[in-house]
Amino acid sequence: MNRVRKISALSFIMAIGLCATTIFAQDTAKTNAASESKIRNIDGVAAVVNTGFVTRKEIDDRIAALKKQGVKLPEDGSARKVILDRLILEKIQLQNAEQEGVSVTNKELDRIIGDIAAKNKLTVAEFKAKVIASGSTFERYKQLLRDDVMITRYREREVETKLKISDAEIDNFIAERTRAMTSGGAPRSAPVAKGEPEEIDVAQIFIPVDAGAGAGAQADAKKKADALLRDARGDVDFLQLGAMAAKENPKIKFQDLGYRTPDRLPQLFYEAIRNTGGGQVANTVVKSPAGYHVLKVLDRRAAGASAPAQQAVAPDAGSTTPQNIPITQTLSRHILLRNRPGLSDQDAERRLQGYRDQVRAKTADFAELAKKYSEDGSAPNGGDLGWMSPGDLVPEFEQAMNRLQIGEVSNPVKSEFGWHLIQVMDRREGQLTVEKQRQFARAAIRERKFDQAYQEWMRELRDNATVKILNVDDEASSPSR
Repeated sequence: MNRVRKISALSFIMAIGLCATTIFAQDTAKTNAASESKIRNIDGVAAVVNTGFVTRKEIDDRIAALKKQGVKLPEDGSARKVILDRLILEKIQLQNAEQEGVSVTNKELDRIIGDIAAKNKLTVAEFKAKVIASGSTFERYKQLLRDDVMITRYREREVETKLKISDAEIDNFIAERTRAMTSGGAPRSAPVAKGEPEEIDVAQIFIPVDAGAGAGAQADAKKKADALLRDARGDVDFLQLGAMAAKENPKIKFQDLGYRTPDRLPQLFYEAIRNTGGGQVANTVVKSPAGYHVLKVLDRRAAGASAPAQQAVAPDAGSTTPQNIPITQTLSRHILLRNRPGLSDQDAERRLQGYRDQVRAKTADFAELAKKYSEDGSAPNGGDLGWMSPGDLVPEFEQAMNRLQIGEVSNPVKSEFGWHLIQVMDRREGQLTVEKQRQFARAAIRERKFDQAYQEWMRELRDNATVKILNVDDEASSPSR
Protein backbone atom coordinates (compact mmCIF):
# COMPACT_ATOMS: atom_id res chain seq x y z
CA MET A 1 0.00 0.00 0.00
CA ASN A 2 1.32 3.41 -0.94
CA ARG A 3 2.12 5.24 2.28
CA VAL A 4 2.95 8.71 0.96
CA ARG A 5 6.67 8.13 1.54
CA LYS A 6 9.45 10.56 0.76
CA ILE A 7 10.77 10.17 -2.78
CA SER A 8 13.89 8.04 -3.27
CA ALA A 9 17.26 9.30 -4.44
CA LEU A 10 16.44 8.16 -7.97
CA SER A 11 13.17 10.07 -7.89
CA PHE A 12 15.12 13.11 -6.76
CA ILE A 13 17.33 12.77 -9.83
CA MET A 14 14.20 12.46 -11.94
CA ALA A 15 12.69 15.59 -10.42
CA ILE A 16 15.85 17.51 -11.17
CA GLY A 17 15.69 16.21 -14.72
CA LEU A 18 12.18 17.60 -15.15
CA CYS A 19 13.21 21.15 -14.34
CA ALA A 20 16.81 21.25 -15.57
CA THR A 21 17.47 24.25 -17.72
CA THR A 22 21.23 24.53 -18.21
CA ILE A 23 23.28 23.50 -21.22
CA PHE A 24 26.86 22.41 -20.67
CA ALA A 25 28.44 23.27 -24.03
CA GLN A 26 32.15 22.52 -24.37
CA ASP A 27 34.70 24.74 -26.08
CA THR A 28 38.37 25.69 -25.81
CA ALA A 29 38.90 28.84 -23.71
CA LYS A 30 40.91 31.56 -25.41
CA THR A 31 43.62 33.03 -23.24
CA ASN A 32 44.37 36.41 -24.79
CA ALA A 33 42.25 39.52 -24.35
CA ALA A 34 41.24 39.73 -28.01
CA SER A 35 39.88 36.20 -27.98
CA GLU A 36 38.01 36.82 -24.72
CA SER A 37 36.44 39.92 -26.21
CA LYS A 38 35.38 37.96 -29.27
CA ILE A 39 33.82 35.24 -27.13
CA ARG A 40 32.10 37.80 -24.94
CA ASN A 41 30.63 39.83 -27.74
CA ILE A 42 29.71 37.09 -30.19
CA ASP A 43 28.82 34.11 -28.05
CA GLY A 44 27.60 35.86 -24.90
CA VAL A 45 29.96 34.02 -22.56
CA ALA A 46 29.60 34.94 -18.89
CA ALA A 47 32.50 32.84 -17.58
CA VAL A 48 35.25 30.59 -18.91
CA VAL A 49 35.53 27.41 -16.83
CA ASN A 50 38.62 25.30 -17.55
CA THR A 51 38.08 24.24 -21.20
CA GLY A 52 34.40 25.15 -21.28
CA PHE A 53 32.20 28.13 -20.58
CA VAL A 54 28.91 29.33 -19.10
CA THR A 55 26.81 31.58 -21.29
CA ARG A 56 24.58 34.48 -20.34
CA LYS A 57 21.70 32.61 -21.94
CA GLU A 58 22.22 29.74 -19.50
CA ILE A 59 21.77 32.23 -16.68
CA ASP A 60 18.65 33.64 -18.36
CA ASP A 61 17.23 30.13 -18.81
CA ARG A 62 17.83 29.25 -15.16
CA ILE A 63 16.16 32.46 -13.99
CA ALA A 64 13.18 31.83 -16.26
CA ALA A 65 12.83 28.29 -14.92
CA LEU A 66 12.95 29.46 -11.29
CA LYS A 67 10.32 32.11 -11.96
CA LYS A 68 8.14 29.51 -13.65
CA GLN A 69 8.39 27.42 -10.48
CA GLY A 70 7.19 30.40 -8.43
CA VAL A 71 10.55 31.19 -6.81
CA LYS A 72 10.83 34.81 -5.68
CA LEU A 73 14.11 36.36 -6.83
CA PRO A 74 15.66 39.62 -5.61
CA GLU A 75 15.05 42.54 -7.92
CA ASP A 76 18.51 44.07 -7.57
CA GLY A 77 20.14 41.71 -10.07
CA SER A 78 22.13 39.79 -7.46
CA ALA A 79 20.40 36.57 -8.51
CA ARG A 80 22.44 36.49 -11.71
CA LYS A 81 25.72 36.30 -9.81
CA VAL A 82 24.39 33.61 -7.47
CA ILE A 83 23.12 31.53 -10.39
CA LEU A 84 26.40 32.00 -12.26
CA ASP A 85 28.28 30.60 -9.27
CA ARG A 86 26.00 27.56 -9.25
CA LEU A 87 26.40 27.03 -12.98
CA ILE A 88 30.19 27.26 -12.65
CA LEU A 89 30.19 24.59 -9.95
CA GLU A 90 27.91 22.38 -12.04
CA LYS A 91 30.22 22.85 -15.02
CA ILE A 92 33.27 21.87 -12.96
CA GLN A 93 31.54 18.78 -11.60
CA LEU A 94 30.46 17.68 -15.07
CA GLN A 95 33.92 18.20 -16.51
CA ASN A 96 35.54 16.23 -13.67
CA ALA A 97 32.93 13.49 -13.93
CA GLU A 98 33.70 13.03 -17.63
CA GLN A 99 37.45 12.97 -16.92
CA GLU A 100 36.92 10.34 -14.23
CA GLY A 101 34.94 8.13 -16.58
CA VAL A 102 31.50 8.67 -15.06
CA SER A 103 28.91 8.05 -17.74
CA VAL A 104 25.25 7.28 -18.39
CA THR A 105 24.52 4.82 -21.18
CA ASN A 106 21.65 5.33 -23.60
CA LYS A 107 19.96 2.25 -22.14
CA GLU A 108 20.17 3.67 -18.62
CA LEU A 109 18.87 7.02 -19.80
CA ASP A 110 15.91 5.40 -21.56
CA ARG A 111 15.09 3.45 -18.40
CA ILE A 112 15.18 6.61 -16.28
CA ILE A 113 12.94 8.45 -18.73
CA GLY A 114 10.56 5.49 -18.69
CA ASP A 115 10.42 5.68 -14.89
CA ILE A 116 9.76 9.42 -15.02
CA ALA A 117 6.93 8.90 -17.51
CA ALA A 118 5.42 6.11 -15.40
CA LYS A 119 5.62 8.26 -12.26
CA ASN A 120 3.60 10.89 -14.12
CA LYS A 121 1.16 8.21 -15.36
CA LEU A 122 2.20 8.79 -18.97
CA THR A 123 3.55 6.64 -21.74
CA VAL A 124 7.00 7.55 -23.04
CA ALA A 125 5.40 8.93 -26.19
CA GLU A 126 3.01 11.09 -24.15
CA PHE A 127 5.87 12.28 -21.95
CA LYS A 128 7.95 13.17 -25.01
CA ALA A 129 5.05 15.21 -26.37
CA LYS A 130 4.74 17.00 -23.04
CA VAL A 131 8.45 17.92 -23.09
CA ILE A 132 8.19 19.28 -26.63
CA ALA A 133 5.04 21.22 -25.72
CA SER A 134 6.99 22.95 -22.92
CA GLY A 135 9.18 24.62 -25.56
CA SER A 136 12.21 22.30 -25.49
CA THR A 137 13.39 19.58 -27.81
CA PHE A 138 13.40 16.03 -26.51
CA GLU A 139 17.09 15.59 -27.39
CA ARG A 140 17.98 18.66 -25.38
CA TYR A 141 15.93 17.35 -22.46
CA LYS A 142 17.75 14.00 -22.62
CA GLN A 143 21.14 15.72 -22.61
CA LEU A 144 20.19 17.85 -19.60
CA LEU A 145 18.94 14.78 -17.78
CA ARG A 146 22.12 12.86 -18.63
CA ASP A 147 24.22 15.70 -17.23
CA ASP A 148 22.19 15.79 -14.00
CA VAL A 149 22.55 12.05 -13.48
CA MET A 150 26.30 12.19 -14.16
CA ILE A 151 26.79 15.00 -11.63
CA THR A 152 24.75 13.13 -9.02
CA ARG A 153 26.74 9.92 -9.52
CA TYR A 154 30.02 11.80 -9.37
CA ARG A 155 29.00 13.53 -6.13
CA GLU A 156 27.88 10.23 -4.59
CA ARG A 157 31.19 8.62 -5.47
CA GLU A 158 33.33 11.49 -4.25
CA VAL A 159 31.43 12.46 -1.12
CA GLU A 160 28.64 10.19 0.04
CA THR A 161 30.45 6.86 -0.26
CA LYS A 162 33.38 8.21 1.76
CA LEU A 163 31.31 9.16 4.80
CA LYS A 164 31.96 6.83 7.72
CA ILE A 165 29.55 6.52 10.66
CA SER A 166 30.66 4.41 13.59
CA ASP A 167 28.46 2.42 15.97
CA ALA A 168 29.79 4.59 18.79
CA GLU A 169 28.51 7.74 17.05
CA ILE A 170 25.09 6.15 16.67
CA ASP A 171 25.05 5.01 20.31
CA ASN A 172 25.98 8.49 21.53
CA PHE A 173 23.34 10.13 19.32
CA ILE A 174 20.65 7.79 20.65
CA ALA A 175 21.80 8.36 24.25
CA GLU A 176 21.54 12.14 23.80
CA ARG A 177 18.08 11.91 22.26
CA THR A 178 16.91 9.46 24.90
CA ARG A 179 17.90 11.87 27.66
CA ALA A 180 16.17 14.75 25.90
CA MET A 181 12.95 12.80 25.30
CA THR A 182 12.70 11.17 28.71
CA SER A 183 13.76 14.13 30.86
CA GLY A 184 10.52 16.03 30.21
CA GLY A 185 12.52 19.09 29.22
CA ALA A 186 14.34 19.25 32.55
CA PRO A 187 18.05 20.13 32.64
CA ARG A 188 20.25 17.04 32.36
CA SER A 189 23.04 18.27 34.64
CA ALA A 190 23.18 19.87 38.06
CA PRO A 191 22.59 23.66 38.06
CA VAL A 192 25.69 25.79 37.71
CA ALA A 193 26.58 27.82 40.79
CA LYS A 194 26.42 31.58 40.37
CA GLY A 195 29.64 32.92 38.92
CA GLU A 196 30.94 29.44 38.10
CA PRO A 197 32.27 28.85 34.55
CA GLU A 198 29.77 26.87 32.52
CA GLU A 199 29.34 24.91 29.32
CA ILE A 200 26.17 25.10 27.27
CA ASP A 201 24.85 22.40 24.93
CA VAL A 202 22.94 24.23 22.17
CA ALA A 203 21.10 22.76 19.19
CA GLN A 204 19.98 24.77 16.20
CA ILE A 205 17.68 24.53 13.19
CA PHE A 206 19.09 26.80 10.49
CA ILE A 207 17.07 28.29 7.63
CA PRO A 208 19.59 29.77 5.17
CA VAL A 209 18.89 32.82 3.05
CA ASP A 210 21.32 34.74 0.85
CA ALA A 211 22.33 38.09 2.26
CA GLY A 212 21.38 39.73 -1.03
CA ALA A 213 18.00 38.03 -1.27
CA GLY A 214 15.00 40.25 -1.77
CA ALA A 215 12.42 41.15 0.84
CA GLY A 216 10.13 38.34 -0.26
CA ALA A 217 12.74 35.61 0.24
CA GLN A 218 13.74 37.10 3.60
CA ALA A 219 10.12 37.19 4.73
CA ASP A 220 9.51 33.59 3.65
CA ALA A 221 12.58 32.36 5.56
CA LYS A 222 11.57 34.34 8.66
CA LYS A 223 8.03 32.94 8.46
CA LYS A 224 9.40 29.39 8.30
CA ALA A 225 11.73 30.04 11.23
CA ASP A 226 8.90 31.48 13.35
CA ALA A 227 6.75 28.41 12.58
CA LEU A 228 9.56 26.08 13.64
CA LEU A 229 10.06 28.08 16.84
CA ARG A 230 6.37 27.67 17.69
CA ASP A 231 6.58 23.93 17.03
CA ALA A 232 9.76 23.64 19.10
CA ARG A 233 7.95 25.06 22.13
CA GLY A 234 5.59 22.08 22.06
CA ASP A 235 6.13 18.54 23.25
CA VAL A 236 8.46 17.53 20.42
CA ASP A 237 11.99 16.27 20.01
CA PHE A 238 13.96 19.27 18.73
CA LEU A 239 16.38 17.33 16.54
CA GLN A 240 13.58 15.27 15.07
CA LEU A 241 11.74 18.51 14.29
CA GLY A 242 14.88 19.65 12.49
CA ALA A 243 15.08 16.37 10.57
CA MET A 244 11.48 16.77 9.42
CA ALA A 245 12.15 20.34 8.29
CA ALA A 246 15.25 19.18 6.39
CA LYS A 247 13.19 16.54 4.60
CA GLU A 248 10.80 19.27 3.49
CA ASN A 249 13.61 21.57 2.38
CA PRO A 250 17.12 20.05 2.07
CA LYS A 251 18.66 23.51 2.49
CA ILE A 252 17.46 23.59 6.10
CA LYS A 253 20.06 22.19 8.50
CA PHE A 254 19.83 20.96 12.09
CA GLN A 255 22.73 20.43 14.44
CA ASP A 256 23.64 19.73 18.06
CA LEU A 257 26.64 22.00 18.68
CA GLY A 258 27.66 20.03 21.77
CA TYR A 259 28.93 21.44 25.05
CA ARG A 260 30.73 24.77 24.58
CA THR A 261 31.84 27.56 26.85
CA PRO A 262 30.15 30.90 26.08
CA ASP A 263 33.24 32.24 24.31
CA ARG A 264 33.08 29.33 21.85
CA LEU A 265 29.49 30.06 20.87
CA PRO A 266 28.63 32.66 18.22
CA GLN A 267 27.97 35.90 20.06
CA LEU A 268 24.50 36.16 18.51
CA PHE A 269 23.67 32.70 19.85
CA TYR A 270 24.93 33.37 23.36
CA GLU A 271 23.03 36.63 23.66
CA ALA A 272 19.84 34.84 22.59
CA ILE A 273 20.17 31.99 25.12
CA ARG A 274 22.02 33.79 27.93
CA ASN A 275 19.08 33.40 30.31
CA THR A 276 17.52 30.28 28.76
CA GLY A 277 17.41 27.19 30.95
CA GLY A 278 18.25 23.64 29.94
CA GLY A 279 15.52 22.00 27.89
CA GLN A 280 14.10 25.36 26.75
CA VAL A 281 14.08 27.13 23.39
CA ALA A 282 15.25 30.69 22.83
CA ASN A 283 12.49 33.30 23.08
CA THR A 284 13.01 34.59 19.54
CA VAL A 285 14.48 33.55 16.21
CA VAL A 286 18.09 34.67 15.73
CA LYS A 287 18.93 36.53 12.50
CA SER A 288 22.48 36.27 11.19
CA PRO A 289 24.00 37.31 7.84
CA ALA A 290 23.59 33.68 6.72
CA GLY A 291 19.92 33.28 7.60
CA TYR A 292 17.65 32.48 10.54
CA HIS A 293 18.41 30.22 13.51
CA VAL A 294 16.01 28.49 15.91
CA LEU A 295 17.91 27.62 19.09
CA LYS A 296 17.32 25.25 21.98
CA VAL A 297 19.46 24.86 25.10
CA LEU A 298 19.72 21.11 25.65
CA ASP A 299 21.75 21.46 28.85
CA ARG A 300 23.89 23.76 30.97
CA ARG A 301 26.62 22.41 33.26
CA ALA A 302 29.74 23.42 35.11
CA ALA A 303 32.74 23.82 32.80
CA GLY A 304 34.74 20.60 32.59
CA ALA A 305 31.97 18.51 34.14
CA SER A 306 30.65 15.35 32.56
CA ALA A 307 27.08 14.20 32.21
CA PRO A 308 26.05 11.67 34.88
CA ALA A 309 27.54 8.29 34.05
CA GLN A 310 24.24 6.50 33.98
CA GLN A 311 22.95 9.01 31.43
CA ALA A 312 26.01 9.12 29.18
CA VAL A 313 26.16 5.38 28.68
CA ALA A 314 24.40 4.09 25.59
CA PRO A 315 21.84 1.33 26.01
CA ASP A 316 23.48 -1.92 27.10
CA ALA A 317 23.36 -4.36 24.22
CA GLY A 318 23.19 -7.25 26.66
CA SER A 319 20.34 -5.84 28.73
CA THR A 320 17.08 -7.75 28.75
CA THR A 321 15.13 -4.50 29.11
CA PRO A 322 14.17 -3.01 25.71
CA GLN A 323 15.55 0.51 25.29
CA ASN A 324 12.51 1.76 23.41
CA ILE A 325 11.29 5.36 23.50
CA PRO A 326 7.59 6.20 23.95
CA ILE A 327 6.09 8.01 20.96
CA THR A 328 2.65 9.01 19.74
CA GLN A 329 1.35 7.10 16.72
CA THR A 330 -1.50 8.37 14.56
CA LEU A 331 -4.11 6.45 12.59
CA SER A 332 -5.23 8.56 9.65
CA ARG A 333 -6.72 8.37 6.19
CA HIS A 334 -6.57 10.67 3.21
CA ILE A 335 -7.88 11.53 -0.22
CA LEU A 336 -5.08 12.23 -2.71
CA LEU A 337 -5.35 14.11 -5.99
CA ARG A 338 -2.01 13.56 -7.71
CA ASN A 339 -0.04 16.16 -9.65
CA ARG A 340 -0.81 15.57 -13.32
CA PRO A 341 -1.33 17.47 -16.56
CA GLY A 342 -4.75 19.07 -16.78
CA LEU A 343 -5.24 19.40 -13.01
CA SER A 344 -4.16 22.77 -11.66
CA ASP A 345 -3.46 23.42 -7.99
CA GLN A 346 -6.56 25.62 -7.86
CA ASP A 347 -8.78 22.88 -9.28
CA ALA A 348 -7.38 20.22 -6.93
CA GLU A 349 -7.76 22.48 -3.90
CA ARG A 350 -11.30 23.40 -4.89
CA ARG A 351 -12.31 19.74 -5.32
CA LEU A 352 -10.90 18.75 -1.94
CA GLN A 353 -12.60 21.69 -0.25
CA GLY A 354 -15.87 20.37 -1.64
CA TYR A 355 -15.19 16.89 -0.20
CA ARG A 356 -14.20 18.46 3.13
CA ASP A 357 -17.40 20.47 3.33
CA GLN A 358 -19.48 17.36 2.62
CA VAL A 359 -17.77 15.39 5.39
CA ARG A 360 -18.08 18.25 7.87
CA ALA A 361 -21.77 18.64 7.03
CA LYS A 362 -22.15 14.84 7.41
CA THR A 363 -23.67 14.55 3.95
CA ALA A 364 -20.88 12.20 2.81
CA ASP A 365 -18.59 9.59 4.40
CA PHE A 366 -14.84 10.23 4.18
CA ALA A 367 -14.01 6.58 3.43
CA GLU A 368 -16.54 6.39 0.62
CA LEU A 369 -15.22 9.58 -0.94
CA ALA A 370 -11.67 8.19 -0.71
CA LYS A 371 -12.72 4.95 -2.43
CA LYS A 372 -14.34 6.92 -5.23
CA TYR A 373 -11.96 9.83 -5.78
CA SER A 374 -8.55 9.19 -4.16
CA GLU A 375 -5.68 8.56 -6.59
CA ASP A 376 -3.64 6.54 -4.11
CA GLY A 377 -3.09 2.85 -3.42
CA SER A 378 -4.95 3.27 -0.13
CA ALA A 379 -8.20 4.16 -1.95
CA PRO A 380 -9.71 0.62 -1.81
CA ASN A 381 -9.31 0.77 1.99
CA GLY A 382 -11.06 4.12 2.25
CA GLY A 383 -7.76 6.02 2.28
CA ASP A 384 -6.60 4.26 5.48
CA LEU A 385 -2.83 4.72 5.95
CA GLY A 386 -2.54 2.59 9.07
CA TRP A 387 -0.64 3.53 12.22
CA MET A 388 2.10 6.04 11.45
CA SER A 389 5.06 6.98 13.68
CA PRO A 390 6.87 10.35 13.64
CA GLY A 391 8.97 10.66 10.49
CA ASP A 392 7.05 8.04 8.50
CA LEU A 393 5.24 10.60 6.33
CA VAL A 394 6.39 13.56 4.27
CA PRO A 395 6.72 16.69 6.45
CA GLU A 396 3.85 18.70 4.94
CA PHE A 397 1.43 15.83 5.51
CA GLU A 398 2.70 14.98 9.00
CA GLN A 399 2.66 18.54 10.26
CA ALA A 400 -0.92 19.08 9.08
CA MET A 401 -1.97 15.71 10.54
CA ASN A 402 -0.43 16.48 13.92
CA ARG A 403 -2.52 19.64 14.23
CA LEU A 404 -5.80 17.73 13.89
CA GLN A 405 -7.97 16.41 16.69
CA ILE A 406 -9.39 12.89 16.45
CA GLY A 407 -12.20 12.91 13.88
CA GLU A 408 -11.22 16.30 12.48
CA VAL A 409 -10.75 16.85 8.74
CA SER A 410 -7.97 19.08 7.44
CA ASN A 411 -8.00 21.80 4.85
CA PRO A 412 -6.36 20.74 1.55
CA VAL A 413 -2.62 20.09 2.05
CA LYS A 414 -0.02 20.28 -0.75
CA SER A 415 2.93 17.87 -0.87
CA GLU A 416 5.28 16.64 -3.58
CA PHE A 417 2.75 13.91 -4.42
CA GLY A 418 -0.21 16.25 -4.97
CA TRP A 419 -3.04 17.55 -2.82
CA HIS A 420 -4.34 15.70 0.26
CA LEU A 421 -7.43 15.84 2.45
CA ILE A 422 -6.60 14.26 5.82
CA GLN A 423 -8.72 12.86 8.64
CA VAL A 424 -7.32 11.60 11.95
CA MET A 425 -9.17 8.55 13.21
CA ASP A 426 -7.24 7.69 16.39
CA ARG A 427 -4.01 8.12 18.34
CA ARG A 428 -2.11 5.82 20.66
CA GLU A 429 1.12 5.64 22.59
CA GLY A 430 3.66 3.40 20.89
CA GLN A 431 7.34 2.58 21.08
CA LEU A 432 10.19 3.78 18.93
CA THR A 433 12.21 0.59 18.69
CA VAL A 434 15.99 0.47 18.99
CA GLU A 435 16.20 -0.51 15.31
CA LYS A 436 14.16 2.55 14.27
CA GLN A 437 16.27 4.76 16.53
CA ARG A 438 19.46 3.54 14.90
CA GLN A 439 18.04 4.14 11.43
CA PHE A 440 17.08 7.69 12.35
CA ALA A 441 20.43 8.30 14.08
CA ARG A 442 22.42 7.09 11.09
CA ALA A 443 20.41 9.30 8.72
CA ALA A 444 20.76 12.36 10.98
CA ILE A 445 24.50 11.89 11.48
CA ARG A 446 24.98 11.30 7.78
CA GLU A 447 23.10 14.50 6.96
CA ARG A 448 25.28 16.44 9.38
CA LYS A 449 28.52 14.96 8.03
CA PHE A 450 27.48 15.21 4.39
CA ASP A 451 26.83 18.94 4.59
CA GLN A 452 30.31 19.63 5.92
CA ALA A 453 32.05 17.19 3.56
CA TYR A 454 30.09 18.46 0.55
CA GLN A 455 30.93 22.11 1.23
CA GLU A 456 34.63 21.27 1.65
CA TRP A 457 34.59 19.21 -1.56
CA MET A 458 32.93 22.01 -3.51
CA ARG A 459 35.48 24.55 -2.25
CA GLU A 460 38.28 22.22 -3.31
CA LEU A 461 36.77 21.78 -6.78
CA ARG A 462 36.46 25.53 -7.25
CA ASP A 463 39.98 26.22 -5.95
CA ASN A 464 41.48 23.69 -8.36
CA ALA A 465 39.58 24.96 -11.39
CA THR A 466 40.57 27.77 -13.75
CA VAL A 467 37.67 30.21 -13.80
CA LYS A 468 37.53 33.65 -15.42
CA ILE A 469 34.40 35.78 -15.02
CA LEU A 470 33.71 37.89 -18.12
CA ASN A 471 30.27 39.48 -18.11
CA VAL A 472 27.32 38.35 -16.05
CA ASP A 473 25.15 41.42 -15.57
CA ASP A 474 23.87 41.71 -19.14
CA GLU A 475 21.10 39.49 -20.39
CA ALA A 476 21.65 37.40 -23.50
CA SER A 477 20.78 39.29 -26.64
CA SER A 478 19.53 36.22 -28.46
CA PRO A 479 15.91 35.20 -27.93
CA SER A 480 15.20 32.25 -25.71
CA ARG A 481 15.03 28.99 -27.51
